[in-house]
Amino acid sequence: MNPRVTTPRSAVVGFSHKPVLVGEQTVLRPFTGDDAAGMAEIIEDPDVIRFTFEPSTDITAERLRSWYGSRNDCEDRLDLAVTDRATGELLGEVVLYDWDPRNRSCTFRTLIGPRGRGRGIGTEATRLIVGHGFDQLGLHRIALEVYGHNHRARRVYEKVGFVTEGVRREAQLRNGEWTDEVLMSLLAPEWNTHRGHPRAPGAAQPSGAVSSTAR
Repeated sequence: MNPRVTTPRSAVVGFSHKPVLVGEQTVLRPFTGDDAAGMAEIIEDPDVIRFTFEPSTDITAERLRSWYGSRNDCEDRLDLAVTDRATGELLGEVVLYDWDPRNRSCTFRTLIGPRGRGRGIGTEATRLIVGHGFDQLGLHRIALEVYGHNHRARRVYEKVGFVTEGVRREAQLRNGEWTDEVLMSLLAPEWNTHRGHPRAPGAAQPSGAVSSTAR
């Protein structure tokens, strides 16, 4: 069976549309300024700091409220809150950004706080927003970068179908140690074949993939 071809629909839907995406465990919804306190707690989590960035002293409650309160006004990116479907609790965020409309590509990132880990929340949230990017926004390529020592995140991305393209060796100095940056991507034809479940029986495997154990 030939893979289904995704028709570009970004001119119709666009990044200015902020959807609500519902999964079995999670609901991805637009941010509000009231989410700032919950995101501040997630951003300050030690694992988030270890695998993303060092928090700046400039990150204040006012700046966070302004940031998350303005996400719905952005027409060139999509920021969605990851929430628990059963309780409504804020668990993190997923973001499509660096949109290149000519080449139908963008970059993906996510943050999941401690209460959302070990439950499949990150995997489901990634599948939901990636599926929206390909099926509704007409994207052809979604890329990401992840630290080589962030094994949990890399497993999530691989489960959804992201393929390792290469490694920037010892690209950053983190806590006195050099760490790699792993480059990964997922293409629309691959998504159309496995729908975010590349390990399912019969799912086609992308050719030319670099081993995920590369350091």
